[in-house]
Amino acid sequence: MLIADFGGIVGNDRCGSYVWLTNDQRQVCWAHLKRDFTQIAERSGVSAQLGAALLKQQKRLFTAWYQVRDGTLTRTGFAEQVKPIRVEIKRLLEEGANYDVATGEKTPLAKTMGTCRQMLTVETAFWTFVEREGVEPKNNVAERALRPAAVLWRKHSFGSNSKAGSRFVARMMTTVTTLKAQQRSPLDFLAQALIASRKGLPRPSLIPTIDSTP
Repeated sequence: MLIADFGGIVGNDRCGSYVWLTNDQRQVCWAHLKRDFTQIAERSGVSAQLGAALLKQQKRLFTAWYQVRDGTLTRTGFAEQVKPIRVEIKRLLEEGANYDVATGEKTPLAKTMGTCRQMLTVETAFWTFVEREGVEPKNNVAERALRPAAVLWRKHSFGSNSKAGSRFVARMMTTVTTLKAQQRSPLDFLAQALIASRKGLPRPSLIPTIDSTP
Protein backbone atom coordinates (compact mmCIF):
# COMPACT_ATOMS: atom_id res chain seq x y z
CA MET A 1 0.00 0.00 0.00
CA LEU A 2 1.59 3.28 -1.14
CA ILE A 3 0.79 6.74 0.15
CA ALA A 4 0.02 9.59 -2.22
CA ASP A 5 3.27 11.47 -1.57
CA PHE A 6 5.45 8.37 -1.83
CA GLY A 7 8.95 9.45 -2.78
CA GLY A 8 10.77 6.15 -3.23
CA ILE A 9 11.31 3.70 -6.09
CA VAL A 10 8.81 0.91 -6.70
CA GLY A 11 10.00 -2.37 -8.19
CA ASN A 12 7.15 -3.71 -10.31
CA ASP A 13 6.07 -5.41 -13.49
CA ARG A 14 4.28 -3.69 -16.38
CA CYS A 15 0.85 -3.94 -14.75
CA GLY A 16 -1.40 -0.98 -15.56
CA SER A 17 -2.11 -0.36 -11.88
CA TYR A 18 1.27 1.37 -11.61
CA VAL A 19 0.58 4.05 -14.23
CA TRP A 20 0.01 6.67 -11.52
CA LEU A 21 3.73 6.47 -10.78
CA THR A 22 6.14 8.36 -13.01
CA ASN A 23 8.77 6.28 -14.76
CA ASP A 24 11.51 7.73 -12.57
CA GLN A 25 9.66 6.31 -9.55
CA ARG A 26 9.64 2.82 -11.03
CA GLN A 27 12.04 -0.03 -11.68
CA VAL A 28 10.45 -2.49 -14.06
CA CYS A 29 11.44 -5.98 -12.96
CA TRP A 30 13.96 -7.58 -15.29
CA ALA A 31 12.81 -11.08 -14.35
CA HIS A 32 9.43 -10.18 -15.84
CA LEU A 33 11.07 -8.54 -18.85
CA LYS A 34 13.12 -11.67 -19.50
CA ARG A 35 9.89 -13.68 -19.36
CA ASP A 36 8.30 -11.30 -21.89
CA PHE A 37 11.32 -11.50 -24.20
CA THR A 38 11.20 -15.30 -23.97
CA GLN A 39 7.52 -15.35 -24.94
CA ILE A 40 8.34 -13.25 -27.99
CA ALA A 41 11.24 -15.55 -28.89
CA GLU A 42 8.98 -18.61 -28.70
CA ARG A 43 6.77 -17.25 -31.48
CA SER A 44 7.51 -17.88 -35.13
CA GLY A 45 9.01 -15.69 -37.85
CA VAL A 46 10.31 -12.22 -37.11
CA SER A 47 9.01 -12.39 -33.53
CA ALA A 48 11.40 -15.26 -32.81
CA GLN A 49 14.32 -13.27 -34.20
CA LEU A 50 13.33 -10.18 -32.24
CA GLY A 51 12.91 -12.11 -29.00
CA ALA A 52 16.27 -13.82 -29.42
CA ALA A 53 17.95 -10.45 -29.99
CA LEU A 54 16.30 -8.98 -26.88
CA LEU A 55 17.38 -11.96 -24.78
CA LYS A 56 20.94 -11.55 -26.04
CA GLN A 57 21.00 -7.96 -24.79
CA GLN A 58 19.42 -9.00 -21.50
CA LYS A 59 22.20 -11.54 -21.02
CA ARG A 60 24.86 -8.91 -21.75
CA LEU A 61 23.24 -6.58 -19.23
CA PHE A 62 23.23 -9.10 -16.41
CA THR A 63 26.71 -10.38 -17.13
CA ALA A 64 27.86 -6.83 -16.38
CA TRP A 65 25.49 -6.44 -13.42
CA TYR A 66 26.80 -9.56 -11.71
CA GLN A 67 30.30 -8.13 -12.06
CA VAL A 68 29.09 -5.06 -10.18
CA ARG A 69 27.64 -7.32 -7.50
CA ASP A 70 30.87 -9.27 -7.04
CA GLY A 71 33.01 -6.12 -7.03
CA THR A 72 34.89 -6.69 -10.28
CA LEU A 73 33.20 -3.79 -12.11
CA THR A 74 32.59 -0.27 -10.84
CA ARG A 75 29.18 1.33 -11.16
CA THR A 76 30.72 3.93 -13.46
CA GLY A 77 32.10 1.20 -15.68
CA PHE A 78 28.76 -0.58 -15.55
CA ALA A 79 26.90 2.55 -16.64
CA GLU A 80 29.23 2.85 -19.64
CA GLN A 81 28.66 -0.78 -20.63
CA VAL A 82 24.90 -0.34 -20.35
CA LYS A 83 24.73 2.57 -22.82
CA PRO A 84 24.96 0.51 -26.05
CA ILE A 85 22.75 -2.22 -24.55
CA ARG A 86 20.07 0.34 -23.75
CA VAL A 87 20.25 1.83 -27.23
CA GLU A 88 19.94 -1.59 -28.85
CA ILE A 89 17.03 -2.73 -26.68
CA LYS A 90 15.12 0.45 -27.46
CA ARG A 91 15.86 0.02 -31.17
CA LEU A 92 14.59 -3.56 -31.09
CA LEU A 93 11.41 -2.55 -29.26
CA GLU A 94 10.79 0.21 -31.79
CA GLU A 95 11.28 -2.33 -34.57
CA GLY A 96 8.67 -4.60 -33.01
CA ALA A 97 6.29 -1.72 -32.34
CA ASN A 98 6.34 -0.83 -36.05
CA TYR A 99 5.47 -4.26 -37.43
CA ASP A 100 2.87 -4.12 -40.19
CA VAL A 101 -0.21 -5.44 -38.42
CA ALA A 102 -3.81 -4.81 -39.47
CA THR A 103 -6.20 -3.11 -37.06
CA GLY A 104 -7.95 -5.71 -34.93
CA GLU A 105 -5.58 -8.47 -35.98
CA LYS A 106 -5.18 -11.18 -33.33
CA THR A 107 -2.04 -13.03 -34.32
CA PRO A 108 1.25 -13.80 -32.56
CA LEU A 109 2.82 -10.96 -34.53
CA ALA A 110 0.12 -8.58 -33.29
CA LYS A 111 0.84 -9.68 -29.72
CA THR A 112 4.52 -8.95 -30.25
CA MET A 113 3.71 -5.51 -31.62
CA GLY A 114 1.42 -4.73 -28.68
CA THR A 115 3.98 -5.89 -26.13
CA CYS A 116 6.72 -3.78 -27.72
CA ARG A 117 4.51 -0.70 -27.83
CA GLN A 118 3.58 -1.07 -24.18
CA MET A 119 7.20 -1.65 -23.19
CA LEU A 120 8.26 1.54 -24.91
CA THR A 121 5.93 3.56 -22.67
CA VAL A 122 7.90 2.41 -19.62
CA GLU A 123 11.31 1.83 -21.24
CA THR A 124 13.02 4.53 -19.18
CA ALA A 125 11.95 2.63 -16.05
CA PHE A 126 13.99 -0.37 -17.20
CA TRP A 127 17.15 1.49 -16.22
CA THR A 128 16.47 3.09 -12.85
CA PHE A 129 18.79 0.59 -11.15
CA VAL A 130 21.62 1.76 -13.40
CA GLU A 131 21.13 5.39 -12.42
CA ARG A 132 20.16 4.96 -8.75
CA GLU A 133 22.45 3.01 -6.48
CA GLY A 134 20.57 0.75 -4.07
CA VAL A 135 17.77 -0.04 -6.52
CA GLU A 136 17.59 -3.70 -7.52
CA PRO A 137 16.79 -4.73 -11.12
CA LYS A 138 14.42 -7.49 -10.00
CA ASN A 139 11.63 -7.45 -7.42
CA ASN A 140 12.52 -10.87 -6.03
CA VAL A 141 12.31 -9.59 -2.45
CA ALA A 142 8.70 -8.50 -2.99
CA GLU A 143 7.87 -11.76 -4.77
CA ARG A 144 9.25 -13.80 -1.87
CA ALA A 145 7.30 -11.68 0.61
CA LEU A 146 4.06 -12.09 -1.33
CA ARG A 147 4.25 -15.83 -1.80
CA PRO A 148 3.68 -16.98 1.80
CA ALA A 149 1.39 -14.09 2.65
CA ALA A 150 -0.85 -13.83 -0.39
CA VAL A 151 -0.29 -16.62 -2.89
CA LEU A 152 -0.43 -19.49 -0.40
CA TRP A 153 -3.30 -17.89 1.53
CA ARG A 154 -5.36 -17.60 -1.66
CA LYS A 155 -4.53 -21.18 -2.60
CA HIS A 156 -5.65 -22.62 0.72
CA SER A 157 -8.59 -20.31 1.51
CA PHE A 158 -10.00 -19.90 -2.03
CA GLY A 159 -10.10 -16.13 -1.66
CA SER A 160 -12.86 -14.02 -0.14
CA ASN A 161 -16.57 -13.66 -0.88
CA SER A 162 -16.92 -9.88 -0.91
CA LYS A 163 -15.16 -6.65 -1.80
CA ALA A 164 -15.04 -5.75 1.89
CA GLY A 165 -13.40 -9.09 2.66
CA SER A 166 -10.87 -8.58 -0.11
CA ARG A 167 -10.01 -5.10 1.19
CA PHE A 168 -9.61 -6.47 4.72
CA VAL A 169 -7.29 -9.25 3.55
CA ALA A 170 -5.23 -6.88 1.40
CA ARG A 171 -4.79 -4.39 4.23
CA MET A 172 -3.97 -7.02 6.82
CA MET A 173 -1.43 -8.73 4.56
CA THR A 174 0.15 -5.39 3.71
CA THR A 175 0.37 -4.54 7.39
CA VAL A 176 1.77 -7.87 8.53
CA THR A 177 4.28 -8.21 5.68
CA THR A 178 5.50 -4.62 6.08
CA LEU A 179 5.95 -4.96 9.83
CA LYS A 180 7.78 -8.27 9.54
CA ALA A 181 10.17 -6.71 7.02
CA GLN A 182 10.88 -4.01 9.62
CA GLN A 183 11.24 -6.63 12.39
CA ARG A 184 8.27 -5.12 14.23
CA SER A 185 5.52 -7.09 15.96
CA PRO A 186 2.26 -7.17 13.95
CA LEU A 187 0.31 -8.06 17.10
CA ASP A 188 1.71 -5.09 19.04
CA PHE A 189 1.03 -2.77 16.10
CA LEU A 190 -2.58 -3.91 15.74
CA ALA A 191 -3.16 -3.60 19.48
CA GLN A 192 -1.77 -0.05 19.43
CA ALA A 193 -3.93 0.81 16.41
CA LEU A 194 -7.10 -0.46 18.11
CA ILE A 195 -6.33 1.37 21.36
CA ALA A 196 -5.59 4.58 19.46
CA SER A 197 -8.84 4.28 17.52
CA ARG A 198 -10.90 3.69 20.67
CA LYS A 199 -9.28 6.56 22.59
CA GLY A 200 -8.99 9.04 19.73
CA LEU A 201 -5.20 9.01 19.85
CA PRO A 202 -2.76 9.31 16.91
CA ARG A 203 -2.54 5.98 15.16
CA PRO A 204 0.75 4.13 14.73
CA SER A 205 2.42 4.32 11.33
CA LEU A 206 3.70 1.61 9.03
CA ILE A 207 6.44 4.00 7.95
CA PRO A 208 9.49 3.25 10.10
CA THR A 209 10.82 5.98 12.35
CA ILE A 210 14.28 7.15 11.36
CA ASP A 211 16.54 7.82 14.31
CA SER A 212 18.25 11.16 13.65
CA THR A 213 20.29 11.05 16.87
CA PRO A 214 23.97 11.70 16.00
